[in-house]
Amino acid sequence: MDSMLPLLKSLLNNTIYTKYSVYVKDLTKDNKELTLLLKYLDNLHNKYERDISITEFSLYVLTNCMEKDKPTLSELLKRIASTDSDSLVLDDILSNVMSKQKAYELAIAALEVSEGRKDFSDLLVLAENLNATESVSDSFTGMFVSNDLRELYNETKSTQGLRWRLNTLNKMLGSLRKGDFGFIFARPESGKTTFLASEVTHFATQVAAGKLGTTGPIIWFNNEEQGSKVYLRLYQAMLGLTLPELISDFDGNKQRYMELGGDSLRVFDSASIHRKQVEQVVRELQPSLVIFDQLDKIKGFTDDREDLRLGSIYIWAREIAKQYCPVIAVCQADASGEGKKWLTMENVANAKTAKQAEADWILGIGKTHNAVEEYTRHLHLCKNKLTGDKDTDPDLRHGRQSVVIDPSVARYKDM
Repeated sequence: MDSMLPLLKSLLNNTIYTKYSVYVKDLTKDNKELTLLLKYLDNLHNKYERDISITEFSLYVLTNCMEKDKPTLSELLKRIASTDSDSLVLDDILSNVMSKQKAYELAIAALEVSEGRKDFSDLLVLAENLNATESVSDSFTGMFVSNDLRELYNETKSTQGLRWRLNTLNKMLGSLRKGDFGFIFARPESGKTTFLASEVTHFATQVAAGKLGTTGPIIWFNNEEQGSKVYLRLYQAMLGLTLPELISDFDGNKQRYMELGGDSLRVFDSASIHRKQVEQVVRELQPSLVIFDQLDKIKGFTDDREDLRLGSIYIWAREIAKQYCPVIAVCQADASGEGKKWLTMENVANAKTAKQAEADWILGIGKTHNAVEEYTRHLHLCKNKLTGDKDTDPDLRHGRQSVVIDPSVARYKDM
């Protein structure tokens, strides 16, 4: 255990924690006390996103731990405070730990490829990631916001981002830009996947046309519906075809799909997606947009309370948006939203305020039980911190608008 204490102390540094914590956790998973300390350290870093002092760490642990654990943890914290190691040596050790873990993941992936349970492309991503090198001490260059007024306006308002297929949303919300994180929520079988397919395929045409100045793909992390079904919906939404029309010309429709921008879409399909997998994929592919369907099910986050665990996931998703590209997440509305026309933030499932607090925008998709409104969906923009576009209507900033869903071609349409 003593050999792990300097490593644990090094994780008080936020930069080192962000890069190496997941690998150190693998080394300490069989030790109850060290696992508990890492959990408390997770909480602090996720909440404050800065370096943590040993005094702050000790106070937080001893204030929050169970009485029976205090003597053992108090002694461990004293030993951690007294440890001291050369930072370069620690960097070498941590880099070695990370390399070994990546090599292990590569070996497992190679076995799964050989058995037909993974694609060869997945193996290539891991292999290239294993070969990547990064310094723990990152430069601060580029971290300070420009004070140039014209540049600020161009970045936040004048330059358009991803425009919605639904003009309703262009008027209510405006386009999505790097740093924007939001989520949609609705009751089961209300049309969440159809909504995503309808909008994402429209986004893909813009990426393919080079309108964003980036060629990075749109990555859809799918841990909900069967991946092949999702991809069929993407084909339908992109081409505006029913399923019989789609399969009437396999080769021709595939060609049209690719020409319109289908090659910009990647669906990462797994019932158990871990945060490490997501981080590897986005680092390698540098996407234009990331979709999480569903974000609440991403693995690799722990906390005593479910709402705090979910809050940590949403903080992490926001960081992806800041570093890479816009992020759209999907989650459920709870039973209080059943049959409700206009969903509010109080209807978001499994959350108090942790999930809602991290989002720049939140869109509820309401569905009533009225037979006349079978194909009507009610959009309520519950939260909106985006700057919008020149054609965004300020009166609709938190608007309520009804639209039409056409499941036969996987599209939403303006009324």
